Amino acid sequence: MISLKVNNAEQTMQYGQAIAPFLQPQDVILLDGDLGAGKTTFTKGLAKGLGIKKNIKSPTFTIIREYQDGRIPLYHMDVYRLDDGSGDELGLDEYFNGDGVNVIEWSQFVEDELPDNYLKIVFHRDDSEGDSYRKIDFVPHGNHFEQILKESIVK
Repeated sequence: MISLKVNNAEQTMQYGQAIAPFLQPQDVILLDGDLGAGKTTFTKGLAKGLGIKKNIKSPTFTIIREYQDGRIPLYHMDVYRLDDGSGDELGLDEYFNGDGVNVIEWSQFVEDELPDNYLKIVFHRDDSEGDSYRKIDFVPHGNHFEQILKESIVK
């Protein structure tokens, strides 16, 4: 696990942008943390790093937003509103075995559907140090994601 402190939204976006060049189709990134902790901000940086020009919006009400105009597609999911077991109805397996990068917010709601290898990123707010202070934990599951972190975050 790698823990980093960020002082503003731009730094959060920079970490997403740094990881993007190393991502491949079928990669799964889990983003967990409180509301407003930086999950969608991180995804905006990731999208920029993938060459996606469209404005990235939270998928809270649509559940899945698809962005096709980058180096590889980005599938941004917010599964907070899913009932237990309804992740299967979304066809998550098709996304996981598809042609793009999968970013899932609130991953605990689809834990049983997740592949063995993924990168979990946990965002922690700490308003005692100012409104924009965050701690971000990067937890790789699998050698592929360990290597991505070594090449992008820990350089």
